[in-house]
Amino acid sequence: MPQVRSELVEVYIFRQQHGKREYLLLQRAANETLYPNLWQIVTGTLNKGEKALAGALRELEEETQLPYRKVWNVPIVNSFYNEQNDCVEFVTLFAAEIPDGNEPVLSQEHQLFQWLEFEEASRLLPWPNQRWALKVVDEFIGTQEIASQISELKTIQ
Repeated sequence: MPQVRSELVEVYIFRQQHGKREYLLLQRAANETLYPNLWQIVTGTLNKGEKALAGALRELEEETQLPYRKVWNVPIVNSFYNEQNDCVEFVTLFAAEIPDGNEPVLSQEHQLFQWLEFEEASRLLPWPNQRWALKVVDEFIGTQEIASQISELKTIQ
């Protein structure tokens, strides 16, 4: 029977640019062994004993060096079967709004970035659950409705 693990985080980064919401997608480097050239959102593995939020903010810093204005807990969890480890992975999701005018500084893991509106960003993401999560962020977090206010992580400075 497969193990169940929760060691991964994803951070859906967006900004408001000229009255439009744009999402940051990163293209994995061509020399990466896992999914070279794949477009993705900030994704990473938690360090041993690391809390999900701390890991998400660390990955945001390591992969983009972007400052953030606000951070939210996205109220869904992604999951997938990892054949190599024979486990089901649950991925904790966060959204981060960054101040307008900032551009990422990419780590060696990525070679390109694009700021895209929802429809175009959704088309580039290869996994259905990431497209679904982006839709939740766009409709739930981006609208600033009451549920968005509840899930905003106010302890972040």
